[in-house]
Amino acid sequence: MSTVTDEAGVKLLDQSEFANEASEEKTRKIAIICSKGSLDMAYPGLILANAARMMGIDAMLFFTFWGMDVITEKRVDNLHVGMVGNPAMHMPTVLAGLPGMETIGTRMMKKKIEDLDIRDVRELLEILDDSGAEIYGCQMAAELMDLSQDDLVPQVKEIITAMDFFEKTEGAQLLFI
Repeated sequence: MSTVTDEAGVKLLDQSEFANEASEEKTRKIAIICSKGSLDMAYPGLILANAARMMGIDAMLFFTFWGMDVITEKRVDNLHVGMVGNPAMHMPTVLAGLPGMETIGTRMMKKKIEDLDIRDVRELLEILDDSGAEIYGCQMAAELMDLSQDDLVPQVKEIITAMDFFEKTEGAQLLFI
């Protein structure tokens, strides 16, 4: 850092250096890999990305495998709670697998989400897009599921490979959900 002296010969910091240092500060980045497509697993990544954007942190979401359901136009509004094999449900698998239990669990969760005034998944995707978050689909998962860009919600910036994702997220904190 260079210095400047005043009339009395006192050393002062050159203010232009502060501007250069501020512009060189790195913006924090978070990259969230969303691999599950159930209603209960859609929210963690979306909420974390929204919190990051509210704090000025760059946020990128990469939806892969079953997570593609969250960004697929035909499925985004019809996500269900995963009941069978979900230890967080605190019920025996034999009960969780009974006809209608998934529907009941999904309705209960949607009602609680509504009561808490939490936005639905589609609205959160819109909010994230409007805030500058970048939303990507996984190319391999899209190919496995016969999905194209046209099948996805409009907030998906593009379908990219895993290598493209890592290239875009260099220096970011990575979360896998």
